[in-house]
Amino acid sequence: MDKIKPRTLSGFMELLPEKQAKMEKMMDILRKTYSLYGFSALDTPIIEASEILLAKGGGETEKQIYRFSKGDSDLSLRFDLTVPLAKYVALNYGQLAFPFRRYQIGKVFRGERAQRGRFREFYQADIDIIGDGELDIMNEAEIPSIIYSTFTKLGLKKFKIRVNNRKILNGFFQISGISDKAEAVMRTIDKLEKIGASKCKELIAEEGIPAKTADEIMDFITTPGRSTEKLEALKKYEGRNELFDTGLSELRTVVTYLPEFGVPEENFEIDLTIARGLDYYTGTVYETILTDYPEIGSVCSGGRYDDLAGYYTDKKLPGVGISIGLTRLFYVLDEQGLLSDEIITAPADVLIIPMTEDFSKAVETATLFRENGIRTMLYSENKKFKSKVSYADKIGVPFTVFIGEDEIGRGLIKIKDMQSGEQFSEKPEEAARRVREAVILKNKKPVICG
Repeated sequence: MDKIKPRTLSGFMELLPEKQAKMEKMMDILRKTYSLYGFSALDTPIIEASEILLAKGGGETEKQIYRFSKGDSDLSLRFDLTVPLAKYVALNYGQLAFPFRRYQIGKVFRGERAQRGRFREFYQADIDIIGDGELDIMNEAEIPSIIYSTFTKLGLKKFKIRVNNRKILNGFFQISGISDKAEAVMRTIDKLEKIGASKCKELIAEEGIPAKTADEIMDFITTPGRSTEKLEALKKYEGRNELFDTGLSELRTVVTYLPEFGVPEENFEIDLTIARGLDYYTGTVYETILTDYPEIGSVCSGGRYDDLAGYYTDKKLPGVGISIGLTRLFYVLDEQGLLSDEIITAPADVLIIPMTEDFSKAVETATLFRENGIRTMLYSENKKFKSKVSYADKIGVPFTVFIGEDEIGRGLIKIKDMQSGEQFSEKPEEAARRVREAVILKNKKPVICG
């Protein structure tokens, strides 16, 4: 029989056990952090009826979606976690308490061209706060603190959360008399970092906007200074447009509360170039960059939207949320050598190697260790001693326990620290305490180094 050559499809990621353990560690940190802020876990189906996912229809979504038929059913794989959330809230509206806070970490699928750092199957990690009719601005102020807490616990230090408000941009365009060209201008502004100020201004002018107005737009979006100074500079536009005034008030509230939410000033800034989802976000918008790697772009983005589930219900369900492209972030961190080698990535904390034919003492010791919360493997294969130790090295287990006739006779077990090479013999109960403390210390190390 001809053998089929094993392969992984382009744009799909498979990790070896050590790296998968690091990915799981990151997801565990996200879950714990999101839960700390009162978010409920949610898991929606990967497959939905196509009419649900394509309710909005058209554009890139329809081109990129994985769509197929099963019998008479027209089905699609979810391309993000927000549309399934909208369906979920509309479907379960009467049973949910609002504001509804949920987090979800799950795979999504997009049939776009696979390239470096961009995948067709990837994990997203989302949080959203959904209101019933209204949603207070304080929710928008709290979101950056969750980003800060999450990234800090992952081990990242040099990152910046950039904040803006779409109402400020739209209000400014109304003041400038170019509301009919606002969408095109914002699309150009969104490219500022990639194309530079000169090209950005040129493209704005190509939209039929007078040179003087183009200059004013560039001056506006590149307002210099710290966040407090930018807020002060924006005051000169107050009183000229209601939408602008509302946006400025909201932005001022968000920025004022960030330090009180525990976000240091060096980790956030007002950035008037941030637009995000031109036909989706309506208020505060966020983007987060790694300051040492600006070429990576945003690793966490989101914002305020006013009508989450308008395609499924007449209820007004405003919300605010963020999304981390987890697979892409993991890929970039790995590529830059920023994933720590100090954390435990082995499938167990201890490998017990019996040195006698009778496994009774080894089984008893494994049970004791597990009762003490220590992940323990029992090696029972009939191999030579060298192969057993080699197995311990290969899986990267931190500690190995040897139990031979001498140890059994003395009521002890021999433990080897696989990193330092240190060996010691102790009673099983004392050994379990020592190993547990060492494992706790190792597990406190961040998954990202830097």
